Amino acid sequence: MTDKTALVTGGTGAIGQEMCRALHEAGYRVVANCYPGDEENARSWIADCEKDGIKIHLEAFDVADYESAQQGVQRAEEAVGPIDVLVNAAGITRDAPLVKMEPDSWSSVLRTNLDSAYNVTRPVVAGMVQRGFGRVVNISSVNGQQGQFGQANYSAAKAGVHGFTMAVAREVARKGVTVNTISPGYIESPLIMQVPENIRDNIREQIPVGRFGKPAEIARAVKFLCEEHSGFITGADLSVNGGYYMS
Repeated sequence: MTDKTALVTGGTGAIGQEMCRALHEAGYRVVANCYPGDEENARSWIADCEKDGIKIHLEAFDVADYESAQQGVQRAEEAVGPIDVLVNAAGITRDAPLVKMEPDSWSSVLRTNLDSAYNVTRPVVAGMVQRGFGRVVNISSVNGQQGQFGQANYSAAKAGVHGFTMAVAREVARKGVTVNTISPGYIESPLIMQVPENIRDNIREQIPVGRFGKPAEIARAVKFLCEEHSGFITGADLSVNGGYYMS
């Protein structure tokens, strides 16, 4: 068990839920963030967790908005305790070929997927440095590593996430704080199920292990990087993609 607190942005999504459960099982006090418009559904999930003996604190705030993020982090720390572990997992897609991509589709994805890492990390990292311990895990994507047709916005944001990781990792490494990236491949989630079946089959055939990943497999990677004995790993980009992309 630990007396530390973990905040997971996008923590009520399909993959975020598994991250919250994994960190709870590891003994962390867990704060799950959701977008304010999703709060009603998020509270239903929180209630289901409580029935299973899993206590998770919910904070609804917009990670894409700087002031909203500052206020949300402040509320979380007042309610649960200083944030020792941060998982930046919130993200959206607005796919289109570049020639058809509207400015709002570009900017909304960059704000939610990249600006959010700055918006939420900035208010917690000083406390981590002061206490001499911290773990930041930024969730990128295989499509930030290799690019993807119709995802100039998403690929740019997710590639930027790892640049952010490497820079901040250098700034705080001597203070007991690690900053790492996880780049998932194609994971079983509502998002992949929206893809037409024939396209899903084609993607699956390109994955060497022959299947999509499971949300719990991403959660286990998060938990590993957040452990106290993982302190010699920082600035890394951990690919969890079944061999779909190898660097």
